Amino acid sequence: MYRTRTCGELRASDVEQTVTLAGWVQKNRRMGGMTFIDIRDRYGITQLVFNQEINAGLCEKANKLGREYVVQVKGTVKERSNKNPHLPTGEIELIVSELNLLNAAATPPFTIEDDTDGGDDLRMKYRYLDLRRHSVRSNLELRHRMTIEIRSFLDKQGFIEVETPVLISSTPEGARDFVVPSRMNPGQFYALPQSPQTFKQLLMVSGFDRYFQIVKCFRDEDLRADRQPEFTQIDCEMSFVEQDDVLSMFEDLSKHLFRTIRGIGIDEAFPRITWQEAMKYYGSDKPDTRFGMKFVELEDILKGAGFALFDHAAYIGGICAEGAAGYTRKQLDALTDFVRRPQIGAQGLVYARVENDGTVKSSVDKFYPQEVLQRMKAAFSARPGDLLLILSGDNVMKTRRQLSELRLEMGNQLGLRDKNTFACLWVTDFPLLEWNEDDQRYYAMHHPFTSPKPEDIHLLDSDPGAVRANAYDMVINGVEVGGGSIRIHDSALQNKMFRLLGFTEEEAQAQFGFLMNAFRYGAPPHGGLAYGLDRWVSLFAGLDSIRDCIAFPKNNSGRDVMIDAPSPIAQAQLDELHLALSVPH
Repeated sequence: MYRTRTCGELRASDVEQTVTLAGWVQKNRRMGGMTFIDIRDRYGITQLVFNQEINAGLCEKANKLGREYVVQVKGTVKERSNKNPHLPTGEIELIVSELNLLNAAATPPFTIEDDTDGGDDLRMKYRYLDLRRHSVRSNLELRHRMTIEIRSFLDKQGFIEVETPVLISSTPEGARDFVVPSRMNPGQFYALPQSPQTFKQLLMVSGFDRYFQIVKCFRDEDLRADRQPEFTQIDCEMSFVEQDDVLSMFEDLSKHLFRTIRGIGIDEAFPRITWQEAMKYYGSDKPDTRFGMKFVELEDILKGAGFALFDHAAYIGGICAEGAAGYTRKQLDALTDFVRRPQIGAQGLVYARVENDGTVKSSVDKFYPQEVLQRMKAAFSARPGDLLLILSGDNVMKTRRQLSELRLEMGNQLGLRDKNTFACLWVTDFPLLEWNEDDQRYYAMHHPFTSPKPEDIHLLDSDPGAVRANAYDMVINGVEVGGGSIRIHDSALQNKMFRLLGFTEEEAQAQFGFLMNAFRYGAPPHGGLAYGLDRWVSLFAGLDSIRDCIAFPKNNSGRDVMIDAPSPIAQAQLDELHLALSVPH
């Protein structure tokens, strides 16, 4: 047996016990005739003590140990004279009587500590070393605890976990597929699933009325902080349900996770807002509601005064930053530069301060008398000391998105986006379809199997763009952690949906005939939801990126720099797969 205890479990109650530990050398410190070594394993750190006067040979052996050497020690637990209150094992130390070197180690390329000196690329190249750091390891432990709680909750609610295929057929809708050539079927390809959508619907037809799966999914798309080419979904589906049934079930799961993982009890129901409301008041379908600053529309007040930027605008809107009237000209210029960045694309920024006497001073004073500025102040319900920030543009949705970015930036600057505060809500009633000007056709906003709201079905023939989806997203702190919909279970309605999306009858049959045929044998009303596990974990861990809650993530170019993937394959493999490459230079 290499160890009798772990490096994180010894306490004052273990004093005078003889124990054996094994782990990695974290630090090696010499102080006079004493050597102190911190030994680390997954569970924590224990201080080891070697005394030159008591055992010179053992102390000399300890002095030769470098960082990350793997060792086994035996000794007696003693109370520390200089206790470390920041360490769970800080009340004790181990007086070592035996030391065995299990494996020497090369000097690591960065320090294996929470405040490491390794950059992102270096840490990803040596991810197996990065995972030794407590901060990264604790994220994976959090992920483990969350999956245990998810499975436990869903099991108690009658859900059954079913694995669905990883090699499926490609579909043109949505994000790009990763494709896999078939050796046994030359010229044909599998796709890796973007989600188990059609299979979980087939399970509903099969009578498995409550299904879930913690499943890997794949999307070949450009990466951001909250995106990876492979990610993990908590995928769920239910039969004989309406929207409220699904929302109630997964709101309860969310509250269970808050209670068991973060120790936060939430009694009240999550607020619900429609997609239209989200876009009107926040300019985003995933609004961060930890703070206010709802949009106020100002066309009726500010148009027609001779200020060209406003007079020719399709949208004029603003936010009220409470207590920020003290912003300096330098800070306001920085905000103007922020909204003009290419990623945001606003023409400029108009600001107004509410003075202590209630008057309003703005950057466009010469165009507007105080009477008009007072009407504007009243529209915001602004008070002395507040700062009003206004954007305008010729495209309503685009300008709202720009204002949304400004709102979030002000939330950051004013300290209103505390990672330990959680604001949850449901966004409902999304548009069913999106019109693409380039292709001159509709695309499904979610996917082709989302049902329209029953009261809007009649609009599919006359005004498809006005049809609302029976769909919903759960949003926490401005992050979409999950989304789903009530599905179409009627073959005729599904066929109509395919036609609206530009599928010919032959194309629909070729790609989704298996699902349409299954519906002929009695498909129950059904709906579901998929949570992003990576996003949930990063939210609870307070991370800005999902990479640090994934054991072996890809970088922003979709590469695994540790194993150097993707990589070329041998010509013999290409020949066996009947593939020829044409790579642009």
